[in-house]
Amino acid sequence: MKVLVFHIGHDRYGLPLRVVRRALPLVELKSLPLAPDSVAGLMNLHGESVPVIDLARISGGVPAQQHFDTRIILVDYFSPEDGQHGKPHALALLAERVAGVQDVDDASLRPAGVRAAPFLGEVAGDVEGMVQLVELEHLLPAGLRALLFQAEDSAS
Repeated sequence: MKVLVFHIGHDRYGLPLRVVRRALPLVELKSLPLAPDSVAGLMNLHGESVPVIDLARISGGVPAQQHFDTRIILVDYFSPEDGQHGKPHALALLAERVAGVQDVDDASLRPAGVRAAPFLGEVAGDVEGMVQLVELEHLLPAGLRALLFQAEDSAS
């Protein structure tokens, strides 16, 4: 499987490429007063307002640093309640040190052994160490999903 590899602190993580729409350079974000810390802001994508989640913050760390290789990863987010049959929500992820696309052999994936965060999945080792998969469908807690997508859901 192909994954887009990025870092949270010193650790490497990967998003399956099938969930990634595209990786964008940093853009100016509109701040959201009183939003949870993990919400970096809103971005304007061709006239569409898209919430941006800071992957470092949602995983309990300090805010993502703006390195030359920090990117905004645009994904289609399907809520766990709806699964792949529901309507996708546009979601952007602020990710540090995006290293590019890497092949991860499905046979090399193993359970992490510890389920510290619900969105962290299997791990695989390579010459650079370990990379852990992010399970996008489990990234947002229910309360945050309701906050971010309430306008879209009420319009449906």
